[in-house]
Amino acid sequence: MPPVAAKKTATKASASLAKSSPPLSKEKLLAMFREMLMIRRFEEKAGQLYGMGLIGGFCHLYIGQEAVVTGIQAAADKGDAVITTYRDHAHMLACGMDPRGIMAELTGRIDGFSKGKGGSMHMFSVEKQFFGGHGIVGANVPLGTGMAFAQKYKGTGKITMVYFGDGASNQGQVYESFNMASLWQLPVIYIIENNEYAMGTSTKRSHASTELYKRGEAFGIPGVQADGMNVLSVYEAATKVIEHVRSGKGPMLMEVKTYRYRGHSMSDPAKYRSKEEVEDYKENHDPINQFRNYLTSEKLATEATIKKIEDEIKKIVNDAAEFAKTSPEPEATELWTDILSN
Repeated sequence: MPPVAAKKTATKASASLAKSSPPLSKEKLLAMFREMLMIRRFEEKAGQLYGMGLIGGFCHLYIGQEAVVTGIQAAADKGDAVITTYRDHAHMLACGMDPRGIMAELTGRIDGFSKGKGGSMHMFSVEKQFFGGHGIVGANVPLGTGMAFAQKYKGTGKITMVYFGDGASNQGQVYESFNMASLWQLPVIYIIENNEYAMGTSTKRSHASTELYKRGEAFGIPGVQADGMNVLSVYEAATKVIEHVRSGKGPMLMEVKTYRYRGHSMSDPAKYRSKEEVEDYKENHDPINQFRNYLTSEKLATEATIKKIEDEIKKIVNDAAEFAKTSPEPEATELWTDILSN
């Protein structure tokens, strides 16, 4: 399968969205817009709560990358599994997890998905088939590979989406996982969210080859590349990849070219990037603005419809924040629950 070329030309944004679009209903398109906006507003609120001291520890925001997980999860089936790294709030929302429970976990409260014990990087939902949030770079890749092995062994017909970043793509356990997944023809999709910076280091300085979708070739794993600032480009590529993997043809790799607007984490001032570079992405390549313009220009949504969605999302996010503030902190006895003991 040839790579889907990434596009970065802002003036052709609406045209490229229309060109890359597979047949989708108006309802599906609006749901995707709603999901991206939910992620953006949720992450902005999380950043505010962090600044107020209500969220402690590490907190990695997904602002700018919304089209990636939205496009891929929109192409997935209910019951397909997801596992990712520490920049994970968006993946939880895209899997259908309750914003209240996510925000409560961020603030360390008992009503969080991990009872306040996991925080930003470690929360889970078996019901929604979301298996973390993992703080160790690249550690989720062998775990996701094992999940795919279980799916094949049990004959569930489901697949696993393993998300990780461009920095994690250099980790050794990633290639051990590629080898086993290819050898056993596992139903797994490896998704590299290439936001151009592994913490503070550009991919151009840290990767001998920046064509990350080719990283599986040595193991017989085909790869594709998609424009992660274009939700329909992501959806189109994901649809083809998911079809390939679900049909029993083995693993595939997706490199999705995207960009994060904030630092690596909330404690990162991101001085390794120029202000002009960041502003260019915000002004000319923003995934939400591009999609909004596409929907209105193609008469798939009116400004009134967009405003209604924005008001709804604002209400949900504010409600989640208030719920998190009022949820009790876990009792000290919670330290001894959910522990695996020999």
